[in-house]
Amino acid sequence: MVAKKQRKGLWNFIIVLTLLVCGTVFAMHYKNWVKQEPDRLTILSGFYLQRIPYGELNEVGLVERIPELERINGFSAWEKEKGIFRDSLKPNNRIYVYVDNLYDEKIRLVYKDSIELYLNLSDSLETRKLLQLLKDQKDLQKQ
Repeated sequence: MVAKKQRKGLWNFIIVLTLLVCGTVFAMHYKNWVKQEPDRLTILSGFYLQRIPYGELNEVGLVERIPELERINGFSAWEKEKGIFRDSLKPNNRIYVYVDNLYDEKIRLVYKDSIELYLNLSDSLETRKLLQLLKDQKDLQKQ
């Protein structure tokens, strides 16, 4: 009788732990988490973390669509696209894509001379604000 109660307790613990892990993973992938720091921009998108120093930004712009890419790893769900991709024209370059809404404009960043990143937020106004911040920081670093 005691062994059955202990087994039920174990299964309850496993179920609760599984729900917590799934909830945490969902929250991590739900949106792009952007933190603006004095010297860099930090992006957390699911299991992907990018730290982009403002001083190493080469290009900052807005694009309607991302190019045709081959996924190395990542996922797509509804209008979200996240992961590491490869361009067929430049197979040695990895392209990072953290897009919360495929139908909105995306910020295209090139930093450290060759690292390419596409990013947008679920709110298009926040994406525009982030774009302006990045352009301002890039211009500040040039002075």
